[in-house]
Amino acid sequence: MAAIEQDSESFSLGQIWSDQRYRAVVMQILVVSGVFLFVGFLAANAVQNLEALGKTFGFDFLWAPANYDINQTLIPYNSQDTHFRAGVVGLINTGLIAVAGCILATILGFTFGVLRLSKNWLINRLVYCYVEFTRNVPVLLQILLWHGIIVHTLDVPRNAYNPMEGVFLTNRGFYVPRPVTEDGFIVVVIAFVIAVVGAIWFRRWAKKTQAATGKIYPVFSICLAAIIGLPLIAFFIAGMPLSLDEPALQGFNFQGGMVLKPEFTALWLALSLYTAAFIAEIVRAGIQSVSHGQTEAAYALGVKPTWTMRLIIIPQALRVIVPPLTSQYLNLTKNSSLAIAIGYMDIMATTGGITLNQTGREMECMMIVLMIYLSISLLISSFMNWYNRRIALVER
Repeated sequence: MAAIEQDSESFSLGQIWSDQRYRAVVMQILVVSGVFLFVGFLAANAVQNLEALGKTFGFDFLWAPANYDINQTLIPYNSQDTHFRAGVVGLINTGLIAVAGCILATILGFTFGVLRLSKNWLINRLVYCYVEFTRNVPVLLQILLWHGIIVHTLDVPRNAYNPMEGVFLTNRGFYVPRPVTEDGFIVVVIAFVIAVVGAIWFRRWAKKTQAATGKIYPVFSICLAAIIGLPLIAFFIAGMPLSLDEPALQGFNFQGGMVLKPEFTALWLALSLYTAAFIAEIVRAGIQSVSHGQTEAAYALGVKPTWTMRLIIIPQALRVIVPPLTSQYLNLTKNSSLAIAIGYMDIMATTGGITLNQTGREMECMMIVLMIYLSISLLISSFMNWYNRRIALVER
C-alpha cells in the first residue's frame, strides 16, 4: 500500500512520454482514436456526398426484381426474381469455382511438386517450364486464352465433337449425361456413408496398431476399396436405381443432360493451372526442407520409396507446406472475381456489376461484395489454421 502511494506521489506529466509504460498506453490510445476519427470522417463524407446527389442509404433495392438473366444457375432463377436471389446465385457460382479450383489446383500442384524433384531429366524440365511460364503470365491473360481456345476451337452444336456415347463438346459448353436417381438409391447413399465411417475407423485403428506393434496395413487400398466397393454392391442389390438423362440435339442446341459452360470451364482451368504452379513450388520446397537423412533411414529399414514419400516425407513437409498453401487458396478465391472478363456470373458480376448499374446503389453493393469476400477469406483461413494446428508437432 505504501509503495502504491509512493508511486502515485512521484508521478508527473513528464512521465507520460518519458516512461516507456505510459508512452506505450498513450500511443495505443492515440492510434485507436485516429482510426475512429478516420472512419467517422469517411462516413460523414459519404453521407454528405449522398445528400448532394439526392440519394439515400439502404438495402431495400435487394427485394426489387432483378430483370436480368444469369447463364449458369445451380438453383432455380429467372429474371423476375429479386436482386437478393441473383446475388445468392452469384455467390453459389463463386463458391463453386473456388471449391472446384482449390481441389484441382491441389491435386495438380502436389503432383507437379513431386515430379519437379524427379531424377528423370525430361520430366523435371517439362514441369520446370510449365511452372515458370504459368507463374510469370498474368492470370487474366490465361483466363482469356482458355476461353478463346474453347470458344474458337470447338464447333457449333450441330457439328459437336462426340468423343464417347452421350458426351458432346461444343463452343456453347460440354454436354454430358445427367444421373437421375430412382427409388432405392437411398440404400446406396447409406452404404457410402457406412463405408466412409468405416474407412475413418480403420485408418485410426491401423495407425494405433502400427504404433503398438509396427505392423503396417495397406490403409489406402483397403479404404478405397471399401468406399467404392460397398456402394457398388448396394447399387446392384437395390436393382441399379440410377438412370442417365443423355443430351440430345434439338434445333440449334442440346437439350437434357448436364452442361459445363465455356465460361466456367475456362475460368476453372485457368485459375487451377495458375495456382497449381505456385503450389508445386511450395510442395517442392516443403519436401526439400525435410532432412535427407529421413529418406536414407527409411531406405535402410527397407521401406518402399512410395511409402517413404507418403508416410515419412509428406507428413513432415506438410508443416512447411500448409501456411503458404493457405495464401494460394485465398488468392484463387479472390482471383475468381476476374470471371466478369469472360461473362461468368459470380458475385462480382451480379451484385457488384449488373445490380450496381441498374440500381445505382454503388456503396451498398460494394459493401455487400466486400463483406462476402472478407467472410469467405476468413472462413478459409480459419479452416486452414485449424488443420495446421492439427498437424503441428507436439512437444513432449
